[in-house]
Amino acid sequence: MIDKKLLSILVCPVAKTTLYFNREANELVSTAAGLAYPIRDDIPVLMESEARVLSAEEVLEIKKKHPRHE
Repeated sequence: MIDKKLLSILVCPVAKTTLYFNREANELVSTAAGLAYPIRDDIPVLMESEARVLSAEEVLEIKKKHPRHE
């Protein structure tokens, strides 16, 4: 589980936008960049080379559920 205070100050290193915490996948998601960053041992790994590329469907679904994460 990621600390809410930490989440409030983290931004996507690619898009410089807020990140959404996907609890089920244990990753931080940037819909703007279309990337999902892993969290390993409770530490966010915010490197583009480690991120998973989101499908267009995943981005749309997240934006529907969480409209403030543009």
